[in-house]
Amino acid sequence: MFERKLRYVGFGVAVCVAFGTAAQQQPDLGPRPVKVADTPYTFDTAEQHGIKVSVVVRGLAHPFSLAFLPNGDALVTERSSGLRLVRNVASGKGGAATLEAKPIGGTPEKYEQRTSGIHDIALHPKFAENSFVYFSYNKLGEVIPDSNPPGRRQSAITVQRGKLSGGSLTSVQEIFTGEWSTGSSGSRLAFGNDGFLYVSTGAPFGATTARDPSSVYGKILRLREDGKPAPGNPFATKAGARPEVFTMGHRDQLGLTVHPSGAVLAAEHGPNGGDEVNLIQAGKDYGWPTWTYGRNYDGTRMSSLPVTEGIEQPLVLWVPSIAPTGLTVYTGDKIPAWKNNLFVGSARRGEIPRTGGLERVVLNDKLEELRRERLLDSLHQRIRDVRQGPDGLLYVITDEDDGALLRIEPTAM
Repeated sequence: MFERKLRYVGFGVAVCVAFGTAAQQQPDLGPRPVKVADTPYTFDTAEQHGIKVSVVVRGLAHPFSLAFLPNGDALVTERSSGLRLVRNVASGKGGAATLEAKPIGGTPEKYEQRTSGIHDIALHPKFAENSFVYFSYNKLGEVIPDSNPPGRRQSAITVQRGKLSGGSLTSVQEIFTGEWSTGSSGSRLAFGNDGFLYVSTGAPFGATTARDPSSVYGKILRLREDGKPAPGNPFATKAGARPEVFTMGHRDQLGLTVHPSGAVLAAEHGPNGGDEVNLIQAGKDYGWPTWTYGRNYDGTRMSSLPVTEGIEQPLVLWVPSIAPTGLTVYTGDKIPAWKNNLFVGSARRGEIPRTGGLERVVLNDKLEELRRERLLDSLHQRIRDVRQGPDGLLYVITDEDDGALLRIEPTAM
């Protein structure tokens, strides 16, 4: 049960008269904006009865990702603003967390164009020794003539790394850049148990790009820590193919994590429905845009069959869409009933604004779905990422103008 009641507002339809002709606009979708309260919420949830959700810090401008430092501080990327430091988030020392007012220096030029800007952040597996921080972003190119909207610029998915020193990134290097693109999409980073860096890229627009190994878009890439193609990548010897490509046929991938078993999992947006979590396997084709469970935004089917021979089936599927975002597998002991559960951020459900939440999926030891639960939807926030802190608790960030870092913990600690 809640410690407070949240107000729900129904839907409305706006009708206007334009130039003397009656024209019906898009429906006024979604509940009115809701600000997360400073006092904690409590929920009764499946299996882990009694959780508390509280604000750690607020004032983040559309954050995209977070990563925990060994001391319990957190780095948070703001898509159009840069990199922020939140002190004392999960240190276990007590006391309030604080958001540093000044962004961390050394990040590249920032901008916001659809899902462009600074995306994910990942620490090197040996961060305590080398201080390497990796981040992905869309590098700006030339303005596209006759673009819609006007002034749209080319972009290229790019990965940089630098050393975190005090309040800045130093010795920043561009270690990977994709080809120039007229579309843009978010990306995620994760170091696998094999020591290689996995990078997700999207191809929501383009008819054939995602299944073309000569392009890095609509792919999972596998890189060495210095950005070069990982040895043994499946398309490395194919004429014309990008040697970084590990899998293909993906749409818009805004979640990436590594399961304790070593399996790499990616969350992928369908169009209108057909959102997925995929098991990433070398050389596999995941079907986009030819085979999909999703529909066009006018409701028509995109493909007569969702899959066919040679196309990988998703591990988890959502119809209607949940707009999946960050992923993590909970491995801690503080919330024991949720151990080894998959958590998936959700920006909205069924194309309705302000209906985001957090999905909890129980998987067996073969990564097959057993059951699922939706959490935090009563907060009416766009959940952009979810991570486990070094204190064994779960943390999420909200993709809002006044974005917040939230902590999830049992009511009885």
